[in-house]
Amino acid sequence: MSKKTAVTSELATVELEQATGGAFAGVNSQITDSVTQANVKVLGDSPAIALGNLYQATAQALANAAHNATTAQQQATITAQAATAMGVSTLLSVETDVSSGATKKILGS
Repeated sequence: MSKKTAVTSELATVELEQATGGAFAGVNSQITDSVTQANVKVLGDSPAIALGNLYQATAQALANAAHNATTAQQQATITAQAATAMGVSTLLSVETDVSSGATKKILGS
């Protein structure tokens, strides 16, 4: 057992005794060592897990942004097509009205 692990184990034993009012004062040192190692592993893994969660959240946000941009582009295209169709329809109907009016004036009817 390393010096750091021994100190940590002693601290865990003292904390356990204080937290339980000495009820577990006779707990085997292997048990407290095991619990201490598990706690140290959890603390050691926490930064990596937190960074993994950050990367995952960032990837999800970027994917949502790309999807929203695609949807906005599709909706803009649909709106542009509708406006173009209405514009062409208006131009064709105006041309017909103007032509018929000019024809009436020419023919004098």
